[in-house]
Amino acid sequence: MKSVAGRTSSPGVCANLNRRSRAAPSPSSRVGCATDTSKENTRVKVPHKAHVALVDGERFVLLRNDGQIFEPKLSKVSEPNLDPSNYSAGVKHQDAASKLKGNTDLEELAHGAAVTEYLNDKAMKGEIDDIVIIADPKTLGEMRRHYHQELEKRVVGELDKTLTSEPLDKIEQALIAA
Repeated sequence: MKSVAGRTSSPGVCANLNRRSRAAPSPSSRVGCATDTSKENTRVKVPHKAHVALVDGERFVLLRNDGQIFEPKLSKVSEPNLDPSNYSAGVKHQDAASKLKGNTDLEELAHGAAVTEYLNDKAMKGEIDDIVIIADPKTLGEMRRHYHQELEKRVVGELDKTLTSEPLDKIEQALIAA
């Protein structure tokens, strides 16, 4: 674990998991994916009726928590078929290793941007109050670049894991364990 300003980091868990306020996170709130070390804030809080966006470079599933805050019971809301059209950011933000090896799949990065545009639209229309975003690390990084201020206010948690092919009970367990 890495200490960041009185917090410790935990692999796969980012700082916004337990944020209650609707204020936009501070620039340092995501540094090192820190989590609060106080006893009552050590578990992921997924509010009742909060949405959970499950994303990777090819698939996007929108879920809702019908359970309690520390015992999520997820149900599928939709699986929108999005048209990835924003390729510009993916070209600009490739990591150094991917640039050298040519491994960055622009389709995957464009899909992450398309998902974020969809979520931005839902947040601005008031159709999403609280949301937890679960995405593979590369997609989550691309999504963060496109968050609108309104979506950012509604993000109560982020989990940087690839869980799109997992059954709902495994995703619930990952949220509980985070």
